[in-house]
Amino acid sequence: MAQVLSYPFPDTIVRDASGRAIAYVLDTRGVRSLWFARAPDFAPKELFASNGDDGQELSNVSISADDSHVVYVRGGDHDANWPEPLQPGPDSSPVQPQMQVWSVATSGGTPVALGDGDAPAISPDGARVAYTSDGAVMEAPVGGGTPAKRFFFDRGQDSDLQWSPDGSALAFVSARTDHSFIGVLRQAQDETPSLPIEYLAPTTSQDFNPRWSPNGRRIAFLRLHGDGGPPRNPLEWTPMPWQIMVADVRSGEARRVWASGDGKRDSLPITGGGPLVAWVAHDRLVFNSERDNWPHLYAVSANGGSARLLTRGAYMVEETSIAPDRQSVVYTANTGSTPGDDDRRHLFRVDAGSGRVTEITSGASSETGPVALADGAVAYNRATAQQPPLVSVLSSGTRRALDANELASDFPASQLVTPREVAFRAADGWLIHGQLFEPRGGGKHPGVIFVHGGPPRQMLLTWHYMDYYSNGYAVNQYLASRGFVVLSVNYRLSVGYGHDFNFPLAWGPTGASEYQDVVAGARFLQRDSRVDPARIGIWGGSYGGYLTALARARNSDIFKVGVDFHGVHDWSFDIANPVWGFTQPKRYEQYDTRALMRLAWLSSPDSAISTLQSPVLLIQGDDDRNVEFHQMVDLVERLRRTHVHYEQMVIPNEINGFLRYASWLRADTATVRFLERYLH
Repeated sequence: MAQVLSYPFPDTIVRDASGRAIAYVLDTRGVRSLWFARAPDFAPKELFASNGDDGQELSNVSISADDSHVVYVRGGDHDANWPEPLQPGPDSSPVQPQMQVWSVATSGGTPVALGDGDAPAISPDGARVAYTSDGAVMEAPVGGGTPAKRFFFDRGQDSDLQWSPDGSALAFVSARTDHSFIGVLRQAQDETPSLPIEYLAPTTSQDFNPRWSPNGRRIAFLRLHGDGGPPRNPLEWTPMPWQIMVADVRSGEARRVWASGDGKRDSLPITGGGPLVAWVAHDRLVFNSERDNWPHLYAVSANGGSARLLTRGAYMVEETSIAPDRQSVVYTANTGSTPGDDDRRHLFRVDAGSGRVTEITSGASSETGPVALADGAVAYNRATAQQPPLVSVLSSGTRRALDANELASDFPASQLVTPREVAFRAADGWLIHGQLFEPRGGGKHPGVIFVHGGPPRQMLLTWHYMDYYSNGYAVNQYLASRGFVVLSVNYRLSVGYGHDFNFPLAWGPTGASEYQDVVAGARFLQRDSRVDPARIGIWGGSYGGYLTALARARNSDIFKVGVDFHGVHDWSFDIANPVWGFTQPKRYEQYDTRALMRLAWLSSPDSAISTLQSPVLLIQGDDDRNVEFHQMVDLVERLRRTHVHYEQMVIPNEINGFLRYASWLRADTATVRFLERYLH
């Protein structure tokens, strides 16, 4: 297990303004390191490495326009969308960690802490860094030396800092709870923020995602309705219509240049790359919409008019990168000419003017996290079934992996299998996809169902591009090497198969319709001639932990054992829990909370615990910010009283997506041993 988890996992690649330098983060056995490379040879240079497996993330990396500095954030929990430092760190250090903005010179030297905060934005001249701290905007010299100071006062919680192209103004989002504004702070010639803040076309709406035009005269931003109106059922897929606005910075006036419809498919995209919205050549804005059931790129004039579809077909556009010259957009999509590409990712380029699409990569690999560079080059992460993601640069038709030397010499690539794409029908007729990992050797094998978390994720035929699911892929490979047939199920709620598949009716706490996809996967395994139908287990984390618990509670006759990582066991507990956002407005109008709680309870594993017989291993960190740790505490007491065999692993101070390599190694090793004990 230590061998298969030893790979260096790359975080998001970023580039400088010209597209001639990149920076990225590697996580190798818990040691986070920051790297920099410059064209034309892109020779990687390490700028910083943490002192061991301390669980402190490196994130929000950016490069100054002159390539002299790389700025980044150390600490916090960005995977869980919880922007605060861990209290204390997951390594149980008695020293409280801080989420801090750091700067390091690309020429080398010791990194400098600029101050406590997050989300840094380097000024276009490379001299200053603006960042947020507790909702306020701070400023510091890029090289440190002078203490950071508050940049300006605003009554909102400020975020999404965007410098104007000439550095004379800063745009930002000023959140006011039920509404938000786009603010612009201009500076006097001496760079002091003495001029008043201007708010662009303020209304009761939620305005966000400000983006400057290349000439600095206009700002495009997104607009949603404000948080008001009659109470809405928080468990239903409520349409979220949205608009693209363009404001004249001098006058502050804004006009709507595009508006979505009011249907569910028209809603603001919340998965993958989100709504995007970026300026491209020919005075156009490119954005993402799922209006035709698939996440696709569209372009619209910044002066308004009809939107033009740039990508078309039954596939998902997920990640995007605007070329430095703004003439094209590089994107990832789960399509291509190789069988099984709907469960992979490849790179494509669409011309912003003509709409012509060019295939950049193809084959049995996956290419993710693209960064469009100068002269048509592209940086990205490339993975295969046997090779974990490696930072790569494709230039003039030649591909080079920058971090290949960081892969351990004993990484067991030759012992890994190539999973194959399979499909099967759920009881209600839905077509469900999965990846089947088959061990070498004949005879009957035990089977295991793997259910991913999220749930808006998609497991692939290759190594995954997100760290949590990359870890899950590694465990499935290891299980196959130990003689298990593993089926990874992309149940409804997963991305990659269209909006309607991603947002089904009667999901989770409103009916658990996706559970029948898990049962269909188990039936598929039972029909496999290589699988012993009496020896099938299940494992998964977070939402996958919920489905694992549901499988054991409802169908112990099928699922003989389970490993449940931080799963939800009682949805009704969360209906009134502010952690999930299910809170009632304090007003006369109310939705029927009791009816919602009853439906949520009947959709929960706890409601069927009287039929539960399968043994389980429960694993969770007690600083989980996604799933309340009480879910595990409560279930343990229920299992104790029903005399069902359970074992537990509690990891103090860890979160939902474990931040320490040691935590993953310990939990994953225990997972395999537990499944072997009951199924081999």
